Amino acid sequence: MSKLGDLGARLYRGEVGYDFIGKRMFWYAISILITITAIVAVAVRGLNMGIEFKGGAVFTIPKTEASISQVQEDAERASGHDAIVQKLGNGTMRIQVTELDTAQSAKVKTQLAKDLNVDENKIAADLVGPSWGETIANKAWNGLAIFMVLVVIYLAIAFEWRMAVAALIALIHDLTITVGVYALVGFEVTPGTVIGLLTILGYSLYDTVVVFDSLKEGSEKITKQSRWTYSEVANRSINSTLVRSINTTVVALLPVGGLLFIGGGFLGAGMLNDISLSLFVGLAAGAYSSIFIATPLVADLKERDPQIKALKKRVLAKRAAAAAKGEPADGSADDADGGDGGYEDGGDGTEPGTPAPAGAGASAGQRPRGGRGRPSGPGGRR
Repeated sequence: MSKLGDLGARLYRGEVGYDFIGKRMFWYAISILITITAIVAVAVRGLNMGIEFKGGAVFTIPKTEASISQVQEDAERASGHDAIVQKLGNGTMRIQVTELDTAQSAKVKTQLAKDLNVDENKIAADLVGPSWGETIANKAWNGLAIFMVLVVIYLAIAFEWRMAVAALIALIHDLTITVGVYALVGFEVTPGTVIGLLTILGYSLYDTVVVFDSLKEGSEKITKQSRWTYSEVANRSINSTLVRSINTTVVALLPVGGLLFIGGGFLGAGMLNDISLSLFVGLAAGAYSSIFIATPLVADLKERDPQIKALKKRVLAKRAAAAAKGEPADGSADDADGGDGGYEDGGDGTEPGTPAPAGAGASAGQRPRGGRGRPSGPGGRR
């Protein structure tokens, strides 16, 4: 078994683990800092909206000896506006100039033909109205609103309202960070960017639901025992799905990173940056939020419930009493004696025979069932 696979198995069994819930305030602070930075970047620098949103003209000129920088300089001088020049595969160049009308476009076309010494009839000029981009943006906002509402309804029904609220906050967190990165790096925002933003929502939600499903299974009948708190169950749920989340994220980021860094960077296919940057940042932010934001928020909200509060007091009181007597407080003695390590009747209303939750994290001091990583019960000896 590979080292990563062995680590995943140990995380799942609770032999090792990171205290995500216990250190949640640190990660909340990191997220708040990143979110504030993103909001400030959008407010101060703004977004570099593409021609589809501002309107303007797109000129396609035939192959010429002029360099990209020279063509850009000529286009900006002829139009009086910033120009974006992209060299296409067949040697032709694509020039985008925003905020041009029909008359201005004709003048720019004539001036470009003169400056670049090409036939004016071979220069293709296409006007793009800002209304088209506005229509795309409005439909995207409507789709986003409908998506958010459906997500909240589904999660509230399939899981509970606390998980729905936490997932919604995580999605907003991912969108804010992605938009902020666009403002910081100055990449052009196009309809492809909008498509990328909508795409990452599904991935982020998928990763979050995987952890939520593990948490729901592990916390079933949790109030009928007094060995683990809800936060400890939540922490184990994150650890048990951690390697899966990492593998899924890496596999998703590799092709997107190829588009962004190789296609858009080395090969100069700038149009790939429109969608690849939003996907790359969004996928990374989605994996981060599903681990460090969504589930810790659920634990915070759940710990306010009176039953969960009473459970925590009962667990801590039992551990304190056991510590005062010098006895193990986590049921390790039961496991050593051949018990099943699950929820059991300890005189506190716990039902006998209830399976152990998937959520008792290593940070809570528990050992896996069967002692030091060995199967318990008949046939468990090696």
